[in-house]
Amino acid sequence: MKALKPTAQEPLRVLSVVIPARDEEGCIEATVEHLDVELRVHGIEHEIIVVDDGSTDTTWAVLERLRERIPALKPIKKDGDHGFGRAVTEGFDHIKGDAVVVMMADESDDCRDVVRYWQLLQEGWDAVFGSRFVRGGGVIDYPAHKLVVNRMANFFLRMLFNVPLNDTTNAFKAYRRKVIEGCRPFLSPHFNLTVELPLKTIVRGYSWTVTPITWRNRRTGISKLKIKEMGSRYLFIALYCWLEKYFSRGDYRAR
Repeated sequence: MKALKPTAQEPLRVLSVVIPARDEEGCIEATVEHLDVELRVHGIEHEIIVVDDGSTDTTWAVLERLRERIPALKPIKKDGDHGFGRAVTEGFDHIKGDAVVVMMADESDDCRDVVRYWQLLQEGWDAVFGSRFVRGGGVIDYPAHKLVVNRMANFFLRMLFNVPLNDTTNAFKAYRRKVIEGCRPFLSPHFNLTVELPLKTIVRGYSWTVTPITWRNRRTGISKLKIKEMGSRYLFIALYCWLEKYFSRGDYRAR
């Protein structure tokens, strides 16, 4: 399941992983530790940027303690307005890597898939989109009502943009740094950034591919995604990207 083709590009040297976190004291330590170990085992030079997005629990204290023994960890305490999209954008503003992966703080994403993302980016792809709904992928303990809404939303996006991507709304994806810079400015302050990033990547002509990933429902804490609040925001971003695709006359396409 591929669009365009990878091109010969300079080898990537450093991977940045951006993790937005809000009130994740029960899981952020394990998430960072397991990710750091997995990347070190595979010899991937990396930095882990965790953006504390206004936590009211001990998340920041956990991160401060953790960075004393994990040099790759770079915690950021975000001030001002909060929101998933704002936190991820804050992380992007601080990356030093040649590529970036957006990952959730609750360890619902498998750190072994981060390695696979890196390997595919090294093949020359500009972006790698993980899908839980292709052969080899899967979900564990996905709430039934959220699964129904997810499949409906992704079907709508597939039809609207005529692309073979069936997990657009999943945040866990990887991009070369040039893609992040080429997709600015970001309009989404909340979870709709998960739609804005891949759709802009596709519309603006960057190469991308899909790989199967696994997802497990969080075992601690509370999900920050509120479906009722996000419907209109997802639709706004989808229509914005659709208008760019058909009416911008290529002004924003990758050069």
